[in-house]
Amino acid sequence: MLSATARPYIDASVPVLREHGLAITTTFYRSMFAAHPELTNLFNMGNQANGSQQQSLAAAVFAYAANVDNADALAPVVSRIVHKHAAVGLTADHYPIVGEHLLGAIKTVLGDAATPALIDAWGEAYWLLANLLIDEEKKLYAQSGAEAGALTRLKVVRRVQESADIVSYYLQTEDGRSPGAFLPGQYITVEAQLNEHKRQLRQYSLSDSPQQPWWRISVKRETEHTVKPEGTVSNWLHTHIKEGDAINASKAFGDLQVDLSSAKPIALLSAGIGITPMLSILNTLRDLGSTRQILFCHGNRGTEQHILQDELEAAKRKLPGLIVERFYQIGNALSSGDEVRPTAAWLPFLTDGEFYLCGPAGFMQQQRQYLLDAGVSADRLHREVFGPELLEHLI
Repeated sequence: MLSATARPYIDASVPVLREHGLAITTTFYRSMFAAHPELTNLFNMGNQANGSQQQSLAAAVFAYAANVDNADALAPVVSRIVHKHAAVGLTADHYPIVGEHLLGAIKTVLGDAATPALIDAWGEAYWLLANLLIDEEKKLYAQSGAEAGALTRLKVVRRVQESADIVSYYLQTEDGRSPGAFLPGQYITVEAQLNEHKRQLRQYSLSDSPQQPWWRISVKRETEHTVKPEGTVSNWLHTHIKEGDAINASKAFGDLQVDLSSAKPIALLSAGIGITPMLSILNTLRDLGSTRQILFCHGNRGTEQHILQDELEAAKRKLPGLIVERFYQIGNALSSGDEVRPTAAWLPFLTDGEFYLCGPAGFMQQQRQYLLDAGVSADRLHREVFGPELLEHLI
């Protein structure tokens, strides 16, 4: 628990962090990478380039300061962060480095306002959170049987071009077995050895059922846009990894929990490449012979084709309670054209169904608001998110 001495300083920091949080985290990453260039092999440098990693950390620091006494609100965020950290192999040894440069960044940005008492308070708050994360990460490593940062060599036994910019990779151990158990909705970390001295790690959702004798990831090639650079790892995979090649991957992580034994209706809502964890959940229900009411609703832009259509058709033949809806969005904004919004088919799910969402931030924000307005309680809304939007309910 935060001490009575530190608490007033943390409380007073909330408006300051709202105003200066991004400057602090940008300074933090610049300082840390200058002192420890080896960490660029651990962090997502694509997210560094487009600014989302800085925004995510700024949101996390602000959310922590604003909710330091609200353990119930922070718990799901801590769980999500712990799984992300374990997926890339973060260890207790990294936390002193992060703490040193985060406190240094606060001093640099706030200048004279960063009094010794304020820095001491933030040092106390940082180590409270850091020790919580360290303890939970140790538990997760032990539970998964994974050494921190350990990767396994897997063979690409099949490569399928699903669309112009999406490729599925089917992965097995070198002796032809599934790489291991996982829960539908989880992801793995894949290593890209870009050159002799530079590697990058990326997380990709597993897109098939754990009952299958393989792991499958379906990777979208991220092209350059005005607001973001080209996806380094997705393009490397598309260009270099062929059937018969090998890649290094982690065990499965991710805390998106689906109660497969429940009889309640379940709705799986996705847009774009967000379809991948939803397909894993759907295929698992298919393989288990589920009799639940299932809504599978997916939206794409009008220029993109829906992927893995054969699987949806096969699922409809095996799942009597399955309803499939497809939407196409025209233009560059989700507000243009036909949006994914509740239809008459959704009515049986609104009363007591569980909703799972994955897709671009704008899509998930939109769907969440539609469903809240339709009377769905927040505890029945589950999202797979990777950026600052994870914290929007705390900010």
